[in-house]
Amino acid sequence: MSIPATVEPPRDCALCPRLSAFVAEWRANEPDWHNAPVPTFLPAGGAEAVRLLIVGLAPGLRGANRTGRPFTGDYAGTLLYETLIDFGFARGRFEARPDDSLELIDAAVTNAVRCVPPENKPVGSEVKTCREAFLRPTLRHLPNLAAIVTLGRIAHDSTVRALGLPASALPFSHGAEQAAGPIRIFSSYHCSRYNTNTGVLTEKMFRDVFARVKGYLGEANSE
Repeated sequence: MSIPATVEPPRDCALCPRLSAFVAEWRANEPDWHNAPVPTFLPAGGAEAVRLLIVGLAPGLRGANRTGRPFTGDYAGTLLYETLIDFGFARGRFEARPDDSLELIDAAVTNAVRCVPPENKPVGSEVKTCREAFLRPTLRHLPNLAAIVTLGRIAHDSTVRALGLPASALPFSHGAEQAAGPIRIFSSYHCSRYNTNTGVLTEKMFRDVFARVKGYLGEANSE
């Protein structure tokens, strides 16, 4: 089972005028790029196979906005996908392009905001619009979802709200592990180059989050 097309934003989604105008500008600048909302990256088994969902903030201009696959084309994707491979949530080789041999295993990757925002900064109304139109329905179409990794505060708060809780109920903190009903949320600083270059997030800190996710899903399997 895949996520229905109605749950993914159309190529010419115009729900957020500022984002739509920004995407249109880059279509004119770079007609060979993806330059459209970026769909959720699913494993070969489709939505029913997903037990882990990673939620980022939004496509990077020269990353996912260029390639059309979440976290593909910039440094954040190198750290994310190499970590997923190491912990058994992906296989193949990540080469920062959508036609590489990378495949997800029991995991999916999406963004809280599906279109690239100017300066990588979506505004609150855009986060809310994308949450209600696409993130919340995406969560509903993952019947076996057991764990979510949220990358950064905005993605975390939007995910918590998409699950029907106030953001204050599960506050963001790197390394936090909190229950949202039957789903466990693991929080991490975003794996951006800025965060890693400044030491806000180290590779060990990031890997520690996924080690706990792996342990949790293993325990859930044994119950």
